[in-house]
Amino acid sequence: MNIDYIFYLLTALTIICATMVVVSKHPIRSVLFLVATFFCISAHYILLNAQFLALVNIVVYAGAIMVLFLFVIMFLNLNKEVERNKSILYWLGAIVSAGCIFLMLVSSVGKVALTNGNIEKENYTLGLVENIGMSLYTDYLFPMEICSVLFLVAMIGVVLLSRKENKFTTNTVSNV
Repeated sequence: MNIDYIFYLLTALTIICATMVVVSKHPIRSVLFLVATFFCISAHYILLNAQFLALVNIVVYAGAIMVLFLFVIMFLNLNKEVERNKSILYWLGAIVSAGCIFLMLVSSVGKVALTNGNIEKENYTLGLVENIGMSLYTDYLFPMEICSVLFLVAMIGVVLLSRKENKFTTNTVSNV
């Protein structure tokens, strides 16, 4: 199967899933379509030989952020009685925003130079995880270590902030 057919199939599937995110009336289905959109985008990254970006997209967006979205949706009470009717100002704002985005898209399409498909063939290892890791841990070792210390401090801070000290249990244990 030619790679162009795979690209066009993935593009159509991505557009369908992204459209269903917006069109779907049920919020859980909308989040699931968003996860499918992220997987399709990750497949595009793999076609571009950017495996690291594909893995990061799946782990960070389709994993962590979608779990956060699902928790927020579950905590919200989205009954029809609670949801208020949208006024004409909401629809007008949506139409103006969509029109601005459409104008930006039309203006950017005219400025893009299309290539004839002659891409560099000798640099096929550019987006591989091994090369990115070698670059991060040789050229950028100090910033990586600073980030790891920052993440460690953030994890310790979260653990300390989430601890609840109950004065009643500590006083009753010491009195016994």
